[in-house]
Amino acid sequence: MLASPSTSATAPRRIVVFGTESTGKTTLAQALAAHFREPWSPEFVREFWNLKHGVITGADLGTIALGQMANEDRAVAKARRAVFFDTDLITCTLWDDVLFPGECPPWVREEAERRAKEVALWLLCDTDLPFEPDPQRSFPDQAGREMGRRLWREALEKRGRPFVEVRGQAEARTRSAIEAVERCLAGSNR
Repeated sequence: MLASPSTSATAPRRIVVFGTESTGKTTLAQALAAHFREPWSPEFVREFWNLKHGVITGADLGTIALGQMANEDRAVAKARRAVFFDTDLITCTLWDDVLFPGECPPWVREEAERRAKEVALWLLCDTDLPFEPDPQRSFPDQAGREMGRRLWREALEKRGRPFVEVRGQAEARTRSAIEAVERCLAGSNR
């Protein structure tokens, strides 16, 4: 198992860019990392998808979780004040349940819950961006987008985790996220 991330008072603030597919998470995580001059952790499943030529099965879910954790841990090790995650293990469990019902390994759920407690802020990306087709995406229609929006919001609400909704196009979206991160770094999530 990978080493546990530090939870000391001087540990960097973990900020998860969170939301269903095609909500600008990667672009936003990169922009935040550049703005704050801090590291970001890419979403592992994109890399894994490419390695597996788009063939992922329920048997791969544990490997995907381990890759996600490794990406996060590498980014945390480089961070000073903040680290930005383009997705997290909660997202992995949500997709596991949607695409592979009943196949998410119990240890992935346990680790997702443990890691969620270390996150200072989630930036919940709204589905107000146009859907961008991509072979890795599953739900391009409005009903699918609404389902994703609801599931991701409920995941945070159910856990009582601190989150800020991020909406708007391009610069407005990024500016709103920057302001939320600045409040988080100053000690306030609202």
